[in-house]
Amino acid sequence: MTAFLKHLGGHAGRVVLALVFALPLVFMLVSSFKPDDQIFGDLGSLRAFLPVGAVSLDNYTGVFERVPAAQFLLNSVIISSVTVALGVIVNSMAAFALSRMRWPGRKVVLTAVIATLIVPFETFALPLVWWVNQLPLLRVNGFHPEWTTGWMDTYQVQIVPFVANAFSIFFFHQYFRSVPKEIDEAAIMDGAGWFTIYRRIVMPLSGPAVATVAILTFLPAWNSYLWPLMVVQSEELRPVMVGISYFFQLNVGWGQIMAYSSMITVPILALFMAFQRSFVNSIASTGVKG
Repeated sequence: MTAFLKHLGGHAGRVVLALVFALPLVFMLVSSFKPDDQIFGDLGSLRAFLPVGAVSLDNYTGVFERVPAAQFLLNSVIISSVTVALGVIVNSMAAFALSRMRWPGRKVVLTAVIATLIVPFETFALPLVWWVNQLPLLRVNGFHPEWTTGWMDTYQVQIVPFVANAFSIFFFHQYFRSVPKEIDEAAIMDGAGWFTIYRRIVMPLSGPAVATVAILTFLPAWNSYLWPLMVVQSEELRPVMVGISYFFQLNVGWGQIMAYSSMITVPILALFMAFQRSFVNSIASTGVKG
């Protein structure tokens, strides 16, 4: 009986914890279909979490009338997808060199990489703006390409600085250590080079780690707000998070804010649900290895 009560209490605790995290999302989604006056009118009751009353899609149509939401979504998809793709390649290759190959100073390099985790982005944001503004850029005007200086107001300024990531390198490093090194020795005996071992042996065995790094890279890229606000002036290049500020100009439409927030939250939830199993497996295996 005692074991049953403990089991029941554990399930009850998990249900309560799930509700704590789920109810704000439910409120946001439900409120996105209601007019502003009803949102505030339902706050004092359970109706705030139920799709009742004057429910419609007006807030969603209003979002596209008020801001170029489709362009913002497309920009964020491009920026996040390219950042994830390049990040997986660059960080996994760096981690492979640090975990599988033997060369002098690799432990010092790994220590330096891990040390950068304690440096907040805000401390080097302004120097980074100066650096990216000094980089060469090839601009194409019709059939006349020309070299200019400065990456400001471009896609690459929102992608390239965030491709290499210290945590992703460390995570791949820890996961690669769980792959038996005897495989490397056998492959080398068969005439394989290090890049072949990386591409054909280690990476195919690291699917859970790739999924986890993809999620952890996608989230900050999708949620980026401060950096685009500093380096992007053109409306056609802005990501979704910068678009939120549009709704607080002049008259604030809370229903439209909820609709826009729901639209930009769905891709994150979909990505996590798609890679949830791999995410959990990679965290577990990395933790066991230590």
